[in-house]
Amino acid sequence: MDALQKALDQLDQATAAVKLAVQNAATAPGAEAAGNAAHALSGGAVDPFVFQFAIFVLAIFVGYYVVWSVTPALHTPLMAVTNAISSVIVVGALLAVGLSASGLAAGFGFVALVLVSVNIFGGFLVTQRMLAMYKKKDK
Repeated sequence: MDALQKALDQLDQATAAVKLAVQNAATAPGAEAAGNAAHALSGGAVDPFVFQFAIFVLAIFVGYYVVWSVTPALHTPLMAVTNAISSVIVVGALLAVGLSASGLAAGFGFVALVLVSVNIFGGFLVTQRMLAMYKKKDK
């Protein structure tokens, strides 16, 4: 009888954890909701930061293998999309520099702005070089 009661208690705890995870997913944004759901479903064994960090590491590996498997014909459109994403990062970096209340945030925003500017400029150079490969050569 004690084993049955113990199993019912564990089932109640699991049900409460699922309800809490659903509530967190409904109220918390994106990755925070996933981290909180993993924390609730595991009974507190998985820290939300560890879960989010694991997703970040997996995204790095997936991105690496996706980019290196792109054929040369698709490289130019991929660079165009990358430049578009970088331009959005420029807006965020400008906001971080302009609206920051601390010197640390302004410093990180400035570094992000410099790195994104280099990325955009290099992306345009690579795109021009790739497009030049497809032009007919003069005889």
